Amino acid sequence: MTLQPPRANTCCFTGHRPAKLPWRGDDSDLRCLALKNKLSDVVEALYKAGIRHFICGMAAGCDMYFCEAVIALRLEHEDVTLEAAIPCEGQSKLWDKNQRRRYNYLVHQCDIETVMQREYSVDCMRKRNCYMVDRSSVLVAVFDGTYGGTSQTIAYAIRKGLEIIELRP
Repeated sequence: MTLQPPRANTCCFTGHRPAKLPWRGDDSDLRCLALKNKLSDVVEALYKAGIRHFICGMAAGCDMYFCEAVIALRLEHEDVTLEAAIPCEGQSKLWDKNQRRRYNYLVHQCDIETVMQREYSVDCMRKRNCYMVDRSSVLVAVFDGTYGGTSQTIAYAIRKGLEIIELRP
């Protein structure tokens, strides 16, 4: 059994999938590279502020950028832990081969893997998002202002009193 890190020292993440990003998943696009640099800077600043545990929902797109930034941070600071909060088993089964490969690699890099439920359901993503927010004091969000899962997670985090760091894609 893994002990849950203190909420005060935990950060979670929400952000858009590739289809909502201006670069549509092209990681070599200069705007994507700029966002990845911002995420790295934010993760480093959070570490300096006392955050040691990071929770990622492991969705395609911005979640993976966040996960990669935390993995890079952990190379410099061995007290950093990373948790994959997975909404359901087989989360990536409908993704293309490259996305699945990246997903599997990132999940295996995490210190903790928490699966919300076995089978997909219409609310498994919401359950995952609530799980992350309920265990965190800070939410980092890549958000363009449109309605969807990211905006719902931000609204929930506001209700729960989290500090929110919002980045534009």
